[in-house]
Formats: sequence, C-alpha cells, structure tokens
Amino acid sequence: MEKNMDIAVSVVMGSDSDYSVMEETVKILKTFHVSHEIFLTSAHRSPDRTSDFSRKAAERNVKVIIVGAGAAAHLAGVIASQTTLPVIGVPVDSTALNGLDALFSTVQMPGGIPVATMAIGKAGARNAALLAIRILSLTDAELHQRLTVYIDNMAHEVEKKHDDLILKSRL
Repeated sequence: MEKNMDIAVSVVMGSDSDYSVMEETVKILKTFHVSHEIFLTSAHRSPDRTSDFSRKAAERNVKVIIVGAGAAAHLAGVIASQTTLPVIGVPVDSTALNGLDALFSTVQMPGGIPVATMAIGKAGARNAALLAIRILSLTDAELHQRLTVYIDNMAHEVEKKHDDLILKSRL
C-alpha cells in the first residue's frame, strides 16, 4: 500500500493471476491520467491485510476502489463492508466455471453492502475503470472533458465502421 496521498483509484486483486484481466483497468486509468495504485490481498488468505487496507483507504484519500477476483470472489464484498468508499467489483474468469462463480459471489451482496458489479473478464475490467472515471469526473472538470471526448470518439468510430461496411457491401 503506497503512502502517496494522491491516489484516486485503488485497483485491488485477490491473486497475482488476476492481473491479466485487471491490466485492462490499469490501461484505461493510464489513458485518462487517473492516479492509481495496485494492491494485492485476499479475503480468505490474508483477512487482516484486507481489513487494514479497507479501513485505511479513505484516510489515504482514495476515492474509488476497483476489486478484481475470481472463484469465490468475496473480496469486493469484504472490502465494501469495511469502507464507505464506492467499490466496483470485477468477476475474473479464472476457474472451470469461466467466472460465473465470481459473478454470483460479487453481485449477490446483502442489502446495505453495495458493490457495483461489472461484466465477467476484460470487458468488465475496462468498464470498472470507466465507471470510476465517471464518478471522479463529477468533481473534476478536466477529467469530465476527457471522458466526453472518449465517448464522442467511440461514437465516431461506430460511424466510421458503418461507412466502411456500407462501402464493402457495394463492392
């Protein structure tokens, strides 16, 4: 856990093997120049470390926590139960069930312990970063402008692909 007080997003993983998925989160955060950290902990194998992280994140001025975990995937819920910060869960497809177990463990939270749950895998990891950016952009005009440009570029890309498809169909 970094002592830097300028970390906006903490990207937490339950295993180092989750990084192949959660790297997508990091890429998006870097694209938007959002300060972030990576933290490895386990709800089951290192519960004290997880609790310490959860309880101190707000004190370190972290604004959003993104949690990727596979299998039982209780990590996002354990963290959410010990902080008032927004927690975004990413189910990682690391087991024979292709992430379905992680999805159920992340999304089925009891009332009062909210975890915003994304899609399974890399798409979910990207969307977790984008949701965190939307949250942060509520109080950051420059970030909001970068997000608006990003969204506009996605729309223009669809239009370009449409035009290319129409051109191909006429050949």
